Amino acid sequence: MYPEPYLDYLVQFHVERDYFECHEILEEYWKSAPPKERQSVWVGLIQIAVGLYHHRRGNVTGARKMLASACTLVKRHHEDVERLGLDSTALERLLTERLEEINNGLPYRSIALPMQAAELIAAYKAACAKQNQPEYRDSDMSDPFLLHKHTLRDRSDVLAERERQLQLRQGKQNDSDSDSVT
Repeated sequence: MYPEPYLDYLVQFHVERDYFECHEILEEYWKSAPPKERQSVWVGLIQIAVGLYHHRRGNVTGARKMLASACTLVKRHHEDVERLGLDSTALERLLTERLEEINNGLPYRSIALPMQAAELIAAYKAACAKQNQPEYRDSDMSDPFLLHKHTLRDRSDVLAERERQLQLRQGKQNDSDSDSVT
């Protein structure tokens, strides 16, 4: 009933607290749909993870921006949030409270997304069991990789692809330059 990437997101969100990975999982899933069929509810969930990642790292401006945007999307797409088994009203309230905490200078703390549908709760518990994980764990604030993953991860494949694309563009540019000379 629920897409596997969504369940993986929830496990990463509530157990591993790897918000960067949450972002990666759902962004890949969201982008797998044709552009005109992409649902904004996924963007809202991605933004929640990114906002918490920023807050945990002390990037208050980034956290505030992402969580405010996520809150707007949750309000706008509350029916889609409900279809995903979450309590949209409770999620909106949770995000508003977190924004107030950030504005008041309070430090990061772990949160739980308000799952309300029995089917989602059962699927989430099954996903945790399948991965041999507990159902909830607080953030490990001493793990530098978890806290700074975007700067510490291996990006050689991404950089190689960027270089390849640059070479392709430069080759096309050189081809058009030589065409204009003749």
